[in-house]
Amino acid sequence: MKNGGSGGFDGERALDEALVATVRRTGALAGGVYLLSATEPVLGLTVVCGLPLVAVAPWRRVAVSALGPLSEAVREDHLVWVGRQEDMARLYPHAAAGMPYQFALAFAPLHGVHRWGALVLVWSKSHPPSLTRRERGHILSNSRRITRVLDESPGPLSLPDRPRAVPLRWSGPDPAQAGLAAADLVQRLPLGALSLDLEGRITYLNDAAVRLLGRSAERLLGTLPWQALPWLDDPVHEEHYRTAVFSRESVAYTALRPPDRWLDFRLYPNDSGISALISPHQDQQPAQEPPRVATPLGAAPEGVGTGRIHQLIHLAAALSQTVTVADVTHVVADRILPAFGARGMVVFAADAGRLKVIGHRGYDPRVIARLNGLPLDTDLTPAGHILRSGIPSFFADPDELARVHPRTLVISGKQAWAFLPLVVADRRVGCCVLSYDRPHSFSAGDRAVLVSLSGLIAQAMDRALLYDAEHDLAHGLQQALLPVTLPPVPGLTVAARYLPAAHGMDIGGDFYDLIRLSDTTAAAVIGDVQGHNITAAALMGQVRTAVHATAGAQPGEVLARTNQVLMDLETDLFVSCLYLHIDLAARRLHLASAGHPPPLLRSPAPAARTRVLEVEPGPLLGIDVDASYPVTTAPLPAGALLALYTDGLVETPGTDITASITALAGHLTDSGDRPLDDLADRLVHAVPHRTRARADDIALLLLRSR
Repeated sequence: MKNGGSGGFDGERALDEALVATVRRTGALAGGVYLLSATEPVLGLTVVCGLPLVAVAPWRRVAVSALGPLSEAVREDHLVWVGRQEDMARLYPHAAAGMPYQFALAFAPLHGVHRWGALVLVWSKSHPPSLTRRERGHILSNSRRITRVLDESPGPLSLPDRPRAVPLRWSGPDPAQAGLAAADLVQRLPLGALSLDLEGRITYLNDAAVRLLGRSAERLLGTLPWQALPWLDDPVHEEHYRTAVFSRESVAYTALRPPDRWLDFRLYPNDSGISALISPHQDQQPAQEPPRVATPLGAAPEGVGTGRIHQLIHLAAALSQTVTVADVTHVVADRILPAFGARGMVVFAADAGRLKVIGHRGYDPRVIARLNGLPLDTDLTPAGHILRSGIPSFFADPDELARVHPRTLVISGKQAWAFLPLVVADRRVGCCVLSYDRPHSFSAGDRAVLVSLSGLIAQAMDRALLYDAEHDLAHGLQQALLPVTLPPVPGLTVAARYLPAAHGMDIGGDFYDLIRLSDTTAAAVIGDVQGHNITAAALMGQVRTAVHATAGAQPGEVLARTNQVLMDLETDLFVSCLYLHIDLAARRLHLASAGHPPPLLRSPAPAARTRVLEVEPGPLLGIDVDASYPVTTAPLPAGALLALYTDGLVETPGTDITASITALAGHLTDSGDRPLDDLADRLVHAVPHRTRARADDIALLLLRSR
């Protein structure tokens, strides 16, 4: 860890001791402390005890925006408990995809003088799925102890390049005497015996293990088995070890020692390491070869362990939820950059023979402006060449980049780059550039995973580009069909708002209009076409045209003629609509409804009260060619306020719409005589469910008589 003098080391030592004490007090198997980065929205693992670094490597850096329990604990500043793998899959499916282990987890925020990060504690799957009140209290009190250590640290603590692993230091018998007795015992056994520490390194093996593994003790001691023995260099074997470490339960599997000798391995973990027993497989010809884990490239290249594979699965799950180009670039920036230690990203797409920047992070806007719009054959960046060739390139430092592309200028100050072509079925979708602030060597494993990841990004980006193109077309169509401004009507003050549905939805068919009929009369209309696509938007325009053509007639007749137009169009979509004829001279309203939510009328001050105007509804437009629409008449006092809205403002799954309309009426009553534009903004955000993602569009039309 980077430190500010010896005081920083004292702070590290105090943090390590506090973490070890916490794991002991809470009865956890292992624990770790994540600290927030001071320069980017990332949580970095700083210290861990009870688990090897190799086991936690895929989760060393986690974006604060990630959809997982660790990030939630920091963002929401509360304890998060995940008692079972089923709970993880249900509550945090993205995180569960990259963490397929049976254990219980607690995530406690570390928030004192500063918001430091979070404490993570791990228990075996034998822990009950729920926390007792006492356990919760222990976790929170220990998290406060660690927070105080951080607050009182004599030197600055920053994210380390590599987290520290500290032992739990459990007490036991005299290690020298115990070691001699254990060595004599194990040497007499006919079975092969290995001892692995929590990092996976071999710390002891007997003579039988040497014979069965076929390699001398000198060449095995201090090594990782899957690195020292080529025939164990398969992610499935590393995964068996990782499963034993996380679950603290025994694991058995069979491996082939070439050319034809099968060996049985049995792993027995505890808090200090793993004991492994090796014996010849009895049949020597298993009925089925042990299952093999492969990367998306079809094989596991050197250095690609199951941790990276789980990380790839986790990132794939995140990309699968993206809809727009902005979504994809946010996932790449928030999840992939931290996972690979990169600090910058630029995503290019080809546009009319030029490079178009469609997303970036960690770059000066002036650099992006200089890169955006360059010809594909530019020498300023290799991105165009990579996009055309479809071949990824990795440059560990500026000298390496200059050797391959001598005319390229390093204008960003970055020191290492991964240029990843985004290719889908031989179509060049774009190019994703990951960059580093310092020279960075790319291992074979890193390259393999990044190339695999580029394919996932390409698929997501291809979908997103198509979605954005369709959405822009539909949005443009809808905006063209909605009124740009509402006509001035003497005696009326008006305000309108339209909010499209939230993230992930297409365009909708909500509409509103105000039609001036004379100096003292006007027509107001609001409606909702079924669906969220271009067809709905186009039909909305036809409904508005039909209403305009008959405006001024009796409200029931206007809706009946509009209904006839829809029936003639033979569309499968239905439309709700509310039509009001406003007579300002007579202070009267004449209303007709085609299955639309009722309007609200607030009486003038000082005794302002909002009531629902009960309108006898007719059927939705487009259902019955012979439908009729009753007309309701109501007074419109001077100073009264009318609110017309679509169901997106008041309808939420699981919520009674009547209660939502009542709540909206209450907000209208309490709003006072504020300007209508301000009131409109407040109303579309006032209903409680407005904090969640909207599943429908919202249209709102406010009219105040003067």
